Amino acid sequence: MREATFRAPGRQMNRSDTTQDDQPARGAVVVGAGIIGLACAWEMHRAGVEVAVVDRVGPGSGTTAVAAGMLAPVGELHFGETDLLRMNLISAGRYPEFVASIERSCGTGIGYRRCGGVHVALDRDEAGELRRSHELQLRLGQGSEWLGPAAAREIEPGLAPGLAGAIRVPGDGVVDPRVLTSALVEALESERVPILTGRAVEALRRSGDRVVAVGLEGGAEIETDVVVAATGAESGRAAWLPDEVRPPVRPVKGQVVELRGDPGLSLCSGILGSERVYLVPRPDGRLIVGATSEELGFDRTVTAGAVYELLREAGRLLPDVVELEYLGARAGLRPGTPDNLPVIGPTAIPGLYLATGHYRNGILLAPFTARAIAAMVTGEATDDPVAAADPGRFETSVSGTS
Repeated sequence: MREATFRAPGRQMNRSDTTQDDQPARGAVVVGAGIIGLACAWEMHRAGVEVAVVDRVGPGSGTTAVAAGMLAPVGELHFGETDLLRMNLISAGRYPEFVASIERSCGTGIGYRRCGGVHVALDRDEAGELRRSHELQLRLGQGSEWLGPAAAREIEPGLAPGLAGAIRVPGDGVVDPRVLTSALVEALESERVPILTGRAVEALRRSGDRVVAVGLEGGAEIETDVVVAATGAESGRAAWLPDEVRPPVRPVKGQVVELRGDPGLSLCSGILGSERVYLVPRPDGRLIVGATSEELGFDRTVTAGAVYELLREAGRLLPDVVELEYLGARAGLRPGTPDNLPVIGPTAIPGLYLATGHYRNGILLAPFTARAIAAMVTGEATDDPVAAADPGRFETSVSGTS
């Protein structure tokens, strides 16, 4: 039986090309339809690249559907993560335009809000750590304000009494990842970008050393100049990625709880966070409580213990959460890397790019990642600090040395 072939629109590859940047690509396949893959497809399309997206399940079916959508560039960083911080800040600044471009195409609102955040210390030890975070934000020019207990409760009256202090970050924002995913799909489809679902990629086809196609289960192929692997936590075990460029991405399990109250009587006006939990309100009255961080491989089980711990910590921060309706809990797998930095850029195989390893910052870093990939694929110069995310830091030679 003759093998079916899909063709990604665009130029036919010049088989003499041997480097990533010999000439700008005009045809690309994105593998993975989470927020990173869809965002990369959107920005490449906007840059004039003809794109197709392939996902073995469907858009937003992985960790994107579990994420809270908290856009707090400094909130979850550890000290010393300077490169990641720079990426986060740039990406947060691009969110308004990123969202606006999608809304113009799909014609519906996404609900991105710069609602601000209040990060709380519940005791003296936590207050010391929070002070250091506040000082870092001030050095970076962030509009961060230290609040005493009374001032914090003026902004968020539902906060527990007896807190040790807080910082308010007016620039923090939120977006519902499921709404954003749906809008991206609608925008891409309105621009006639094909999204193939239920199709697993099984092979990377090469001529010489350069990408020429991806092979799908069932024998079909998509011919293409460029492949962007945006496969999240699966990246580290994706058999179709050659060993020498497969990134050391591991799954880090995160569980979240979803609650619901009266939309007109929200318990908090913006993001609330402590050292152990964060709360993200939705306009419809839902409240997302997250998140655990568990090194348990590819286990996605929702556990009673995790739900209990999240609700206990949420109650310490905002006591009235115990009165909200319990809607359920979900677990997702964040793509972690050894250095906590994402993996963004070209590999040693001409035509193959990686966009993965975003750990806790996938939703936040979507605009930054997508713009970087689009620039690399089209040969556009960029001043973005993406070098620290270069896949080459993890690549191995055929002999196994790095």
